[in-house]
Amino acid sequence: MPPKEKPKEDYTLKVTSPDIGGRTVKGSDKLTLVEQRQFPYVRIVRANGLPVNNMTGTCDPFVELKIGNYKGITRCLEQNSNPEWNEVYAFTRDRLQGGRLEILVRDKESAINEIIGCLSFDLGDTPTRFPPNSPLAPQWYKLEDRNGVKVAGELMLAAWIGNQADDAFSVAWHSDAAAVSGKSVTNIRSNVYLSPVLWYLRVQVIAAQDLAPSDKNRKPEAYIKAVLGNLVSRTTVSKDKNPNPTWNEEVMFVAAEPFDDHLILSVEDRMGANKEVCLGRSVIPLHQVEKRLMPQAIGAQWINLEKYVAEGEEKTEVKFASRLHLRIFLDGLYHVFDETTYYNSDLRATSPKDGRGTTDAYCVAKYGRKWVRTSTIVDSYAPKWNEQYCWDVYDPYTVVTIGVFDNCHLQAGDKNDGTGDPRLGKKMGELHLAVKFSCNNWINLLHTYSQPLLPMMHYLQPLSVYQLDSLRHQATYILSLRLGRSDPPLRREVVEYMLDTGVNRWSLRRANANCERVMTCLSGIVVLWRQFDQIRHWKINSAITVLIYLLFVAMVMCPKLILTAFFLAPFVLGVWCFPKRPRHPPHMDTKLSHAETAQPDVLDEEFDSFPSSKQGEALKTRYDRLRGISGRLMIIIGDLATQLERIHALVSWRDSRATAMFLVFCLIACFLVHKVQFKYLVLVIGTYAMRPPRLRVGVPSIPKNFLRRLPAKTDSML
Repeated sequence: MPPKEKPKEDYTLKVTSPDIGGRTVKGSDKLTLVEQRQFPYVRIVRANGLPVNNMTGTCDPFVELKIGNYKGITRCLEQNSNPEWNEVYAFTRDRLQGGRLEILVRDKESAINEIIGCLSFDLGDTPTRFPPNSPLAPQWYKLEDRNGVKVAGELMLAAWIGNQADDAFSVAWHSDAAAVSGKSVTNIRSNVYLSPVLWYLRVQVIAAQDLAPSDKNRKPEAYIKAVLGNLVSRTTVSKDKNPNPTWNEEVMFVAAEPFDDHLILSVEDRMGANKEVCLGRSVIPLHQVEKRLMPQAIGAQWINLEKYVAEGEEKTEVKFASRLHLRIFLDGLYHVFDETTYYNSDLRATSPKDGRGTTDAYCVAKYGRKWVRTSTIVDSYAPKWNEQYCWDVYDPYTVVTIGVFDNCHLQAGDKNDGTGDPRLGKKMGELHLAVKFSCNNWINLLHTYSQPLLPMMHYLQPLSVYQLDSLRHQATYILSLRLGRSDPPLRREVVEYMLDTGVNRWSLRRANANCERVMTCLSGIVVLWRQFDQIRHWKINSAITVLIYLLFVAMVMCPKLILTAFFLAPFVLGVWCFPKRPRHPPHMDTKLSHAETAQPDVLDEEFDSFPSSKQGEALKTRYDRLRGISGRLMIIIGDLATQLERIHALVSWRDSRATAMFLVFCLIACFLVHKVQFKYLVLVIGTYAMRPPRLRVGVPSIPKNFLRRLPAKTDSML
């Protein structure tokens, strides 16, 4: 019996009907897009008057919470009879197998079956609290023994039933994370991050004065080295080989608020290939640098350079060395790109696994400066977050970026091995989203569509593509450092993936997809040209050809119809396409992306690190494949260059006879066009193009034959 074929996965966009209330949305309702999930919450605040252990003479208390098969434990506070925990615990109600909450107060040094006291609550009697209702106030409860007899000590706590919109949800210990140990609990919590405000730091170096090289007999080869944190940038060596060199060059960095770093400028003398001598340096605190908030120019200034005088191996006093003429400012008139050009969420100016075989997934979403991280769903292939976040939309053109990652930092020892959180884009799966976009004023929306995408300075004084690419990588580096210091941290690999730092890496899958996108966009023009070519060759019904020709004659003789038809055609096309309009929001299309047809080796190459981690035959195969693709691309570029050179040869006199004939033709055409009305010329050209088959000859036209005989530089290349 042949084996059954594995069913083909369906990754198309699906319409679902989740239970999100089915009611009118109120302004105070925090959950309007996600399913509401119920959680029994318990807040352990403090204890009072706990007895000491008779054996140790101290009290080292902690609290143990039990609901069915789930158990949570607070931290242990040693030698404290009046401890304060202030910890919140949340249990997923649909996974609970019991209906009672047991709270046990224990001593660390006591036996396993001994307790200081306990409390018990029926979940059915627990009050329900949904935002925006006020939080439930904690109350004191007298501790009891296992027989219900009051004992010494009391415990302050609050217990209630809430949902994921509760204020305590993001800071609570969750029963789904019962397998997570110690301080790693913070790594599963949801959080909202705000990336720092980024500025362009611009240093326009003009000149230096009174440089003092160590060797008085040689002319200095001076250049400027600028250092900001771990970033280094250099100017070219000045053409002026004297003590007063000039540069007139600009160095740019990305700086983030708060401005804690210092900019170090130094004048270096290049003594040889790998040797340089500092002729003077200056340290500039960024918080003292002027900010440009208006398009007016910032004035230049002279700053003093200082030089360390070495005595033996120790550097002692600092002496005046020379002066540096520059213009330095923080430019707030540009938008600092930290994302790729086509996927921007904000365009405004600045004014390995542990062997369990499943995933611990969390989502990261970014729009503008606001980053959001959901809680981590532990040990699940089908995680459900049901968390809702809101952003103010600056422009309908912008996008929200969402990524799914696998948390590798849930056990106490995981942080020490340097493992990054892998993105789950490599694996198969689906992401269920609910998105709502609301617009209260369509006039403002129309005004937004008419405005430039970028701040005005990007058009008045544009930055080069090289500058933008270099500064975008600086911005990514700064954001990964800042967000990595949050708790829980957004790790470097997460930030870099969300900001598409690897978008420039080679991918055969994306190359095929992009080629198909181009062909799809040009398919309409190709179809129209083929239809027209059949019509003008009289291959379709002759009556249609005659009708098209008469329409052409009418438009030529009455030019006003041309503009009318020009604007009417898109309107008719848009109305005709309206019933076929997309019914779903934009989403990741696996068919368009060739994700379903890509070979495993192609995907492995795409997700390989840079530089490549592969060796041997695999690397050789990929290299040969890339050479083949590059060879075909080289031929296409060469053919294009040949045709362009032939057009250029019409007037360059490389073929003097052809150029002379072309110039005579242009002179005759000039007089002819001057004497004959333009519409008659168009009519003659159109009639010639649509002439009947009996008047046609199956050979290339005269212009084609003439152009193909023109010389190109192909024969001059090695």
